[in-house]
Amino acid sequence: MSLISELYGPFFDAHNWLTVIESGQDWLVIFSLVMIECLLSVDNAIVLAAQTRVLPTLKEQEESLFYGIWGSYLFRFLIIGIGTYLINFWEIKVIGAVYLMYLSYRFFHHLLLGDRQQKKVRKNRAANLTGRKRFWMVVGQIEFIDIVFSIDSVLASLAVSSNPVIVLIGGVIGIACMRGIAEVIMKLMRRIPELEPMAYVLIFLIAIKLFLTIPAIDIEIPSGQFGIFVVGVFIVTFIVHFIRNPKGKGDQPQKEEEHHD
Repeated sequence: MSLISELYGPFFDAHNWLTVIESGQDWLVIFSLVMIECLLSVDNAIVLAAQTRVLPTLKEQEESLFYGIWGSYLFRFLIIGIGTYLINFWEIKVIGAVYLMYLSYRFFHHLLLGDRQQKKVRKNRAANLTGRKRFWMVVGQIEFIDIVFSIDSVLASLAVSSNPVIVLIGGVIGIACMRGIAEVIMKLMRRIPELEPMAYVLIFLIAIKLFLTIPAIDIEIPSGQFGIFVVGVFIVTFIVHFIRNPKGKGDQPQKEEEHHD
């Protein structure tokens, strides 16, 4: 009990909250943490947007992100308390990297089967996981992905400020911003079909990036540089789309097919 009190006591200290809220300097730190969270969440947003595509309607996709965000807030509260021990949890990064590689492999494996076989795979998958079962499976995947990506952002935030309340406020705002980015990417994927395979290429690269950070390898690709790379990939994908569909042809059939899958 004493350990739990030591780890989570600051969250329930009203004086600590009041001091942070009234301090302009602390809000500057919170703003910097939000920026860190948004930079580190580029990977997360791309993966989440791609994962929600399993669901047939935009409403379900947005709803899965809504439920996922509340799970993220709860987990962030828990993980900040044990943040000093997270450096020992590199195994989670390995599991997460392997899982992301599997997602990328599964997508392109199905894509290479051809349109007819692809539809058959989707139909069988829908038969096995229908309605709310499929929905909650996606929510569970969102939570797992949040766990994997939260390690880096929490450790980076704790390096900036040792006050868990400041880290929590910055994390909460950052998660909300990241979810907004994910929703934008998700909607763009529905309008521009080329974005989906591009996203899974990025997911594979994200998996490699994540795996390189384990202690045995210890290669860290700066988030700013990776963010610039992602923006560049998006721009190239947009150019390819508008070259292939100069008048926007082809977008509507994609949307109709998704609703019937």
